[in-house]
Amino acid sequence: MPIVNMSKLITIERHIVEAGALHPEATGEFSRLLRDFMLALRIVARDVRRAGLNDMLGMTEDTNVHGENVKRLDIHANEVIFRSMDHGGHLCVMASEEAESIIPIPDEYRKGKYVLVFDPLDGSSNIDVNVSIGTIFSIYRRIDESSVEAGTVEDCLQPGWKQVAAGYAMYGSSTQFVYTTGDGVDVFTFDPTIGEFLLTFEKIRIPERGKIYSVNSGNAHKWSPGLREYVTHLLRPSDDGCRPYSLRYVGTMVADIHRTLYYGGIFMYPADTSAPTGKLRLVYEVNPMAFIIEQAGGRATDGKNRIMDVTPESLHQRIPCFMGSTQDVLEVESYLNT
Repeated sequence: MPIVNMSKLITIERHIVEAGALHPEATGEFSRLLRDFMLALRIVARDVRRAGLNDMLGMTEDTNVHGENVKRLDIHANEVIFRSMDHGGHLCVMASEEAESIIPIPDEYRKGKYVLVFDPLDGSSNIDVNVSIGTIFSIYRRIDESSVEAGTVEDCLQPGWKQVAAGYAMYGSSTQFVYTTGDGVDVFTFDPTIGEFLLTFEKIRIPERGKIYSVNSGNAHKWSPGLREYVTHLLRPSDDGCRPYSLRYVGTMVADIHRTLYYGGIFMYPADTSAPTGKLRLVYEVNPMAFIIEQAGGRATDGKNRIMDVTPESLHQRIPCFMGSTQDVLEVESYLNT
C-alpha cells in the first residue's frame, strides 16, 4: 500500500481552508481553532517520540479523578493542549479526562463559541513499553453562541450528535491524524522532514463486515451470557469461510479503532460485573470515536442504543460500547438483546 493514497499532495492546513470555503457563512474561527490544535498535536508527537530521552516516562505520585495512577506523559500532554488552546479566542471552555471538572479559559482571554473536550493520551498503560498511544478530541458549539461569558459544564455535556468535529492522533510507527467534520473521515500522516500533515486517505470507508474482533478477553468471566455466546460464535468455523474471526487487542482505543476503520470487524468494551456501566468515558473517548465510525459508514451503540443519542449526565460518565462494521455490530446486538 502506498504511503500517500492520493493523486495530489494536500496539507492539513490547505484541507481545512478548502473545507471552510465550502461554507460561505463561515468566519474562519473554526479553521483557526483546528490549526491551533494541530500545533498542539505536533508538539505532543515530538515529545512522545523523545519521552525516553527526556525523562518523561513513568508515574507521578498523583492519581486522577478516576483513581488511576497518572503517567508523567499524561500530564505533559494535557498541559501542552491547554497552553496551545487557551488564548486563541475560539473556545469558551475545555474539559479533559485528566481534570476533575471543566477547564476554564483564563479571564484575560476572549471567550469564543466553541467547546473542546479531549483525552490527552489514550492508552496510558502502553506508554512505557512503546506501544501506540493517541489523543482523542471533540469540538462542540457552545449552547448560547451569542454569549461572550465563560463556558459552563452544560456546554460540555451535549449529546454526541451535536459534535461539529471529532478525531484522534495516533502516535505509532508514524503519527496519523484522523478527523471528521460530518462530511466523511479523512486521514493525514505527519512527515517530520517537512513538518506537515499530508492527506493520505480521503473519505475512508469501513467494510460492511470484517473478520477481526477486538476486546479484552481476560474479562470474559465477567461478561453477560449473551456476549460470551457471541464470542464463541465468532470463533466457530463457518461453511462460507467468514469465521472464525481473529482476536486483535492493543489496549489503546485509538489503535484498535484505527485498525477497525481499515479492516472492518468490531471493537467492544462491554459492561461487566465489575463495571456495570462500562469503563470507557462517553465524553472524551466514546462519543468522538462513535462520530468517526458513523461517518465512515459503520455503527456505534451501547448494545441497544445509538451512542450519539445519549446525553451525558456527568463529565466522566462511563458507557459500554460496541462499534465497527455495521453487520458485525448488528449481530452482537442480536446476541445481547435476546
